[in-house]
Amino acid sequence: MLSGMIGRKGSSMRIVVHGQQAFGKAVLERLLERGENVVAVCCAPTKEGKPEDPLAELARQKGLPLHQPASWKTPEALELMRSFEADVCMMAYVLLFVPQPVLDAPRLGTFQYHPSLLPHHRGPSSINWPIAMGRTRTGLTIFWPDEGLDEGPILLQKTAEIGPDETIGDVYFKKLFPMGVDAMLESLDLVKAGILLKHKQDLAAGSYESWFKKEIAEIDWSRPASEVYNLIRAANPAPGAWSTFNGVKVDVFDAARVDRSGTPGEVLSVSDEGVTISAKGGAILVKRVRPAGGQKVGATEFAASTDLKPGDIFSSSKSKR
Repeated sequence: MLSGMIGRKGSSMRIVVHGQQAFGKAVLERLLERGENVVAVCCAPTKEGKPEDPLAELARQKGLPLHQPASWKTPEALELMRSFEADVCMMAYVLLFVPQPVLDAPRLGTFQYHPSLLPHHRGPSSINWPIAMGRTRTGLTIFWPDEGLDEGPILLQKTAEIGPDETIGDVYFKKLFPMGVDAMLESLDLVKAGILLKHKQDLAAGSYESWFKKEIAEIDWSRPASEVYNLIRAANPAPGAWSTFNGVKVDVFDAARVDRSGTPGEVLSVSDEGVTISAKGGAILVKRVRPAGGQKVGATEFAASTDLKPGDIFSSSKSKR
């Protein structure tokens, strides 16, 4: 659907930035660099004992009106959004549920960033899952949110390759983060030009996945080495793939696939490069780990400190089921 725009255009457009963390901050920085008319910044509340959110901190530094409601489901929150008399709201990483009346309060509505190619990988961990599933391509979507779970019509999409050895950190920070900031600004330019694209999602052709939690990131060494490697990449740096050695959980980070084989979970070798552990049809060279309660260290250093040696076994609760 293509809609026309009537009224304010150009830098006079009244913009609300609703977001948080580094991505929200980066979007706000770019808007201010361009001289856009940001009339309000909305951010998640600061948690007790935690540092102030980077977006909130920047808004304060720039003297912008900052609002941090604990919920957007109240009549007061709706009146707050209406009080901005905004033309558009740009949602740059928002985890709180926002009801439809609040989304619709700006004159032209609200558009939002999502780091996947919708309707695929709707949900809160949309970068982890494609990597864990062995996908070679992902992307980002700017869409008009509704009260569904990432189900609103699409304004703009960009694609990105997932390299065979790239981690979630690589895909997000090197690709989807900078591309996403650019796409948010490009989307604003479309809206300002009166190009309000709204392509309905075919939800039946897509997918929804929930949080990629720590328990999901447990390594099952009896699975194919390719699957184990994809899981490690999808969880690096967070939440961190993990296994158990001598009853102690060990997070696994930097790794590589190698062409060796043995009993699943068996330590095949310890070298200056790291610790090689067998999986089905191959093995994983583990380069960096974090023992429970400790700091990240090289796998070789970990092996020396725990007397880990070839023939030892990393166990998995999954392989015992």
